[in-house]
Amino acid sequence: MDPEFGIEIRWDTPLLEGYPWVHVPNRSARPGLGRFFGLYNPGLWKMVRTGGFDAVVIYTGYMYASFWITALAARSRKIPVIISSDSTSLHQREGSRWKSVIKPYVLGWVYRFIDVLMAASQPVKDLAMKLGKRESDIVIIRSGVNKDDWLERLTKFDRQAVRNSWGLKADDLVVFYCAKLQAWKRPLDLVRAFAKANVPDAYLVMAGDGPQREEVESEVAKLGIRDRVRILGFVNDSQLPGAYKAADLFVLPSEYDPCPLVVPEAMFTGLPVLLSDAVLGRLDMIIPGETGYTYRCGDEAALSEHLRQSLQDRAVLQHLKEGVAKRMERWTSEELTNCWVSAVERGKELVGNQR
Repeated sequence: MDPEFGIEIRWDTPLLEGYPWVHVPNRSARPGLGRFFGLYNPGLWKMVRTGGFDAVVIYTGYMYASFWITALAARSRKIPVIISSDSTSLHQREGSRWKSVIKPYVLGWVYRFIDVLMAASQPVKDLAMKLGKRESDIVIIRSGVNKDDWLERLTKFDRQAVRNSWGLKADDLVVFYCAKLQAWKRPLDLVRAFAKANVPDAYLVMAGDGPQREEVESEVAKLGIRDRVRILGFVNDSQLPGAYKAADLFVLPSEYDPCPLVVPEAMFTGLPVLLSDAVLGRLDMIIPGETGYTYRCGDEAALSEHLRQSLQDRAVLQHLKEGVAKRMERWTSEELTNCWVSAVERGKELVGNQR
């Protein structure tokens, strides 16, 4: 059950195939996310201490018991600890005021405690340095998406076949949104901006579900654009590349979204992006007028104007697509692998110096 989608889902991409893996049981009395002891895997202690590992990479986040079991076990054996972060600011999406007060101190301490930070973008690195992490101990891993794998997945879909399933023609223009339908993603901004832009032969396709779905559907009906909007609901992972491939332009209007993977996914597919300026970790991917546009978060008029500007003249849209293709040439799977190797090598160097 995904609490943010509000529905039960079954992920249809096998995440554990192609490499050896071990299941470490969760012994929590109340298993689940959002609670410190919701992830309590004591078996990690022995595994890390006796496994002879060169490094330990943790993705759970420091707000879980299993993070500290793993980190402390690694430290006890002088094994480098590497974590990934997409935090671009100290802004709290939700939560109590006291959390926002102590977050800078806690996050800074965590960054200094671990050996190497894998930052998802330059703003993540900037924040970490502001909180006291040494620049030499931060490695930027830009996309988090394996480009070659994504491009291979795209080949399995026929663009027009996907469009046919939406009831759209080959020459229709498709604006694509891929995110949960919840307040902090601001899907209503896009619906209103799309209606205001009123570009002929343009359609809005929204992949996602969540607590705002009824409100989004109601707004679509109220604005009289029901025949030009397709709300797909939850689209499982295996089918998402086809949805991107069938689109022409991607929009993400979020007010909180540090380094979302949907942006590199869209751009690897060749889609220009209209991006809220609150999505700090992806702003450097957007070159205005070349790969898309950015706008002030919540400014529906500006978003509408960018939609109109990008879609009214197909030559402009084609120019943006060509700009995206050129921009993403330098984002390679080899670079992604090299960054990972660099993080591990830096961690081993640090621990070797400590010895």
